[in-house]
Amino acid sequence: MEHLSKRSPLCKKLYLLLLYSFCITSLLCGCSAAQEPISRSGFYFDTIVQITIYDASKENCLDECLKLAKQYEEMLSPTLEGSDIWKINHSGGMPVTVSPETATLLATALSYCDITDGRIDLTMETVSRLWDFHAEDITADILPANRLPDESALANALSHVDYHNLVIENNTVTLLDPESAISLGFIAKGYIADKMKEYLLSQHIESAIINLGGNLLAIGQKPDGTPFQFGIQKPFDEHGTPITVLSVSDQSIVSSGVYERYFYQDDVLYHHILNTANGYPVQNRLFGVTILSDSSVTGDALSTTCFVLGLEDGMALIESLDDAEAIFITDDYHLHYSSGLSHLSDLP
Repeated sequence: MEHLSKRSPLCKKLYLLLLYSFCITSLLCGCSAAQEPISRSGFYFDTIVQITIYDASKENCLDECLKLAKQYEEMLSPTLEGSDIWKINHSGGMPVTVSPETATLLATALSYCDITDGRIDLTMETVSRLWDFHAEDITADILPANRLPDESALANALSHVDYHNLVIENNTVTLLDPESAISLGFIAKGYIADKMKEYLLSQHIESAIINLGGNLLAIGQKPDGTPFQFGIQKPFDEHGTPITVLSVSDQSIVSSGVYERYFYQDDVLYHHILNTANGYPVQNRLFGVTILSDSSVTGDALSTTCFVLGLEDGMALIESLDDAEAIFITDDYHLHYSSGLSHLSDLP
């Protein structure tokens, strides 16, 4: 949900995100002429939102989905003045009344902070602001020699990271530390995708794909009754080459990885998934985690949760759940499948 870089041409940003969305969904099969998909796209949450349905008579539903995207961005963005999250972050420690949806989503986010013993913390916003992972938006000749955060600023930001400072009572939210700040970046897109699905089902749409910047949610199957086919991107592959393929019917696929936003300095990779203990990127030999689940909000939260937990603890968490499967990609490009996906194999 961050703002675009001032030097980044919007068309370039859109092109890059559209290319990524195309690559991850490029294995979708076609339909008959009578059931060809129709799509609508917009730019929200600093990413491309694309809705595809297989019912031309319901084309107006596409516009309604984009209205939902705008509505939730205005509710949940930490940077848009007037949003619920912006109000909390600028409350000076005073109680703020938020929408019931915001309060519920915040409570859900806190549950994942608990699950990870704080290795995910929605109050990391103060630390995240110190990092710039938009190297692709800036020409190489103006990049600073040192893109790492100032150590004293990082230490100060870390002192305000503690999810226990967020107190929720019904629809009243209090951030006890006035210098802390929250973000729902690890869970919001999944929640919004689920809400779009809920709306499309209410309109009797039985076959659709919701794509929020690579967070994919399939409604039903393809009109011919076969599952959708989604390729999972090989990390750091510029062409979006799939490393494996998932057959999906009425489920969500969400990935988190070091290859989404990153930069190199002195031959060291710095990525956007940060360690709450020291404010630097998590180092656990994982390149990425993909979650297959019935609920997109669950998949969104679990993809980051399992990443920060690492292969062993993350896989143990997945195996303890009934409604989620996972693929872990280690830095040797080896794929580790949870038991429900053990039938899959890597692509050559």
